[in-house]
Amino acid sequence: MNFVVGDIVTRKSYNNDILFRIIEIDHNNVFLKGVDVRLIADSSVDDLVKVVDEIDSSREDRLLVQKAKNSLNLDRSEYFYLPGKILHIDADPDYLERCINFYSDLKVEAYGINLKEYEVASKINENLKLYKPDIVVITGHDVFKNKTNTYQNSNDFIKAVKKAREYEESQDELIIIAGACQSNYEELIKAGANFASSPKRVNIHALDPAIIASSVALAEKNKSIDLIPLLEKTKYGSDGMGGIITNGTMYVGFPR
Repeated sequence: MNFVVGDIVTRKSYNNDILFRIIEIDHNNVFLKGVDVRLIADSSVDDLVKVVDEIDSSREDRLLVQKAKNSLNLDRSEYFYLPGKILHIDADPDYLERCINFYSDLKVEAYGINLKEYEVASKINENLKLYKPDIVVITGHDVFKNKTNTYQNSNDFIKAVKKAREYEESQDELIIIAGACQSNYEELIKAGANFASSPKRVNIHALDPAIIASSVALAEKNKSIDLIPLLEKTKYGSDGMGGIITNGTMYVGFPR
């Protein structure tokens, strides 16, 4: 079967478990990006199966937005609300756009920056000073390599978290959400992240970091957030995302 860039495929050797989009073809080697999971992979042409049915990621995104809205309990008849501000730094421009749209649908102020994983540590502090966010998301792509017991980009995320903590030490004043698929969760938390992926080294959904960020942005300031219900909002729950008990960042005012 002939494949072209943009085709949606699965891999036979992985029981066709993940949908990928072809981003590059080099003779028999094909480079892939997860449609909904933050995963970059490669494959031989012979291992691929083309998905004929049309894939509508926006439909799932809309369902996640509606789920997030349904979980809010805001009495808009009397009070007004000032959600926390988000700075979202993402190595993948497509996922970044989806996350920014997600924030917009929830009426949360958010700014997006597209930087490769290795670029973030050297540029994060200047952007924190510029945007002065309450919450910063540091994400992109990652993978745990079993054969060498190493990670593709976790060290870059860890360096970026440490740099952000140089800018603001308090985990109450700056909420950090870091990592991608299969990232080194324990080291990201040790570095100073409030939330990180991936406790069980599983893949995470493209919107999982945004789900956590928006939930914190829309939770009342100085009230701690119940971790278990928060993590259950994400695609793979506490297998994919974990963190520490954190306060919300939203101011509530009266009268409206």
